[in-house]
Amino acid sequence: MKENFYIYILSSQKRGTLYIGVTSNLPKRIYEHKNGMVEGFTKKYEVHRLVYYEVARDAETAILREKQMKKWSRAWKLRLIEEHNPEWADLYETITA
Repeated sequence: MKENFYIYILSSQKRGTLYIGVTSNLPKRIYEHKNGMVEGFTKKYEVHRLVYYEVARDAETAILREKQMKKWSRAWKLRLIEEHNPEWADLYETITA
């Protein structure tokens, strides 16, 4: 069975502090962020709302995409989120349903 990889963006609130990450288990990783199990930036700044994610075919592609997105201006990141999630809804429930 082929494993998927995910690039995701978390936000503290609508148009708030952003965090970009990559994982092979999106529900588990977001759960960890939401429950303060990940030390560092997301815990310190309470960045735990899943506002965007995309699927990559393999780890290398996901990591390259993550690095690319991290270099983008804030305006580009906001535009990406708002094109796919204009209400800035927390998408966690949609990935665990």
